[in-house]
Amino acid sequence: METLIDDWRARIAAAAGSGGKLAIRGGGSKCFYGGPETGERLDVAVYSGIVAYEPTELVVTARAGTGLRELAATLAEKGQGLVFEPPHFGAAATVGGMLASGLSGPRRQAVGAVRDFVLGVKLLNGSGEVLSFGGQVMKNVAGYDVPRLLAGSLGTLGVVLEVSIKVLPLPVAEKTLRFALDEAAALQKLNQWGGRPLPISASAWHDGLLTLRLSGAAAAVAAAERELAGEVLADADAFWDSLREQKQAFFLGDAPLWRLSLPSVTPPQALGETLIEWGGAQRWLRGGDARRIRAAAAKAGGHATLFRGDDALKTEVGVFQPLTAPLARIHRHLKQAFDPQGVFNPGRMYPGL
Repeated sequence: METLIDDWRARIAAAAGSGGKLAIRGGGSKCFYGGPETGERLDVAVYSGIVAYEPTELVVTARAGTGLRELAATLAEKGQGLVFEPPHFGAAATVGGMLASGLSGPRRQAVGAVRDFVLGVKLLNGSGEVLSFGGQVMKNVAGYDVPRLLAGSLGTLGVVLEVSIKVLPLPVAEKTLRFALDEAAALQKLNQWGGRPLPISASAWHDGLLTLRLSGAAAAVAAAERELAGEVLADADAFWDSLREQKQAFFLGDAPLWRLSLPSVTPPQALGETLIEWGGAQRWLRGGDARRIRAAAAKAGGHATLFRGDDALKTEVGVFQPLTAPLARIHRHLKQAFDPQGVFNPGRMYPGL
């Protein structure tokens, strides 16, 4: 593995010296996300393997090229898992891609996001240095919380080598209920239930149906099921898996897919066909006018991301909500600190970064 890192160092140095660019790629399952790839491909999936796993300490350390399926299988043997349910979007999904994309699945509303579970990282920066941040039991406190910072950075700050992740036991019991409600009524119910001690671990609304997952102790799940009195969904695992992996009919087709992050109490926006997750805080939208969508999200106190779309549209409107001047300065300073020559994944987040 050291020889491989030395080879990457040489390629980084060559690119930095010549003004070249490197497009970091692991399994490629999430290459659609973010701005178009530019530069010479740097394949990192070969850097794989579980480095350490301590079930009693609830922590696992894996190289970035480790497959998410492999990791999930290892954790499941001990009744544990990545409870934030990172989407795979393909069999080749890796730990590095999970961190770089920063994407979480249906359970995010109950347990938190990827960044909340990252304890430490080992990183190869734009100067060819191997840097370690955080650890297996505590966070780095020198300036930025770098492990969390890397979540969602799309490889623009360096080549992730290893990640230490907090894991948790899998739920003892689960039940999925379904309710026939329109969008406004579903949002009202989700916010009402969210303020109560109910074991809700996931929610999804689309086309007049609200689906709710209960997870936890068997007694708590049974009591909530009786109280809420919804229709029990028989093939619940398949439903939540298809939602996480965006295999449901809503996600299929060529129309642009927008991801809106909004306060959960935001009323229906009437921007187009919508699917709602995370208790109302994440709203998926198909098609629509980019400026209208971004303006509506900003007015509601949130932001809108062009999650899937062709390169022409990404170039025209940008993938992510435009940065304010203070945030843009922070991004530039971070890029300068980690990748001073701008070698890694240029433009994957914002033009010039």
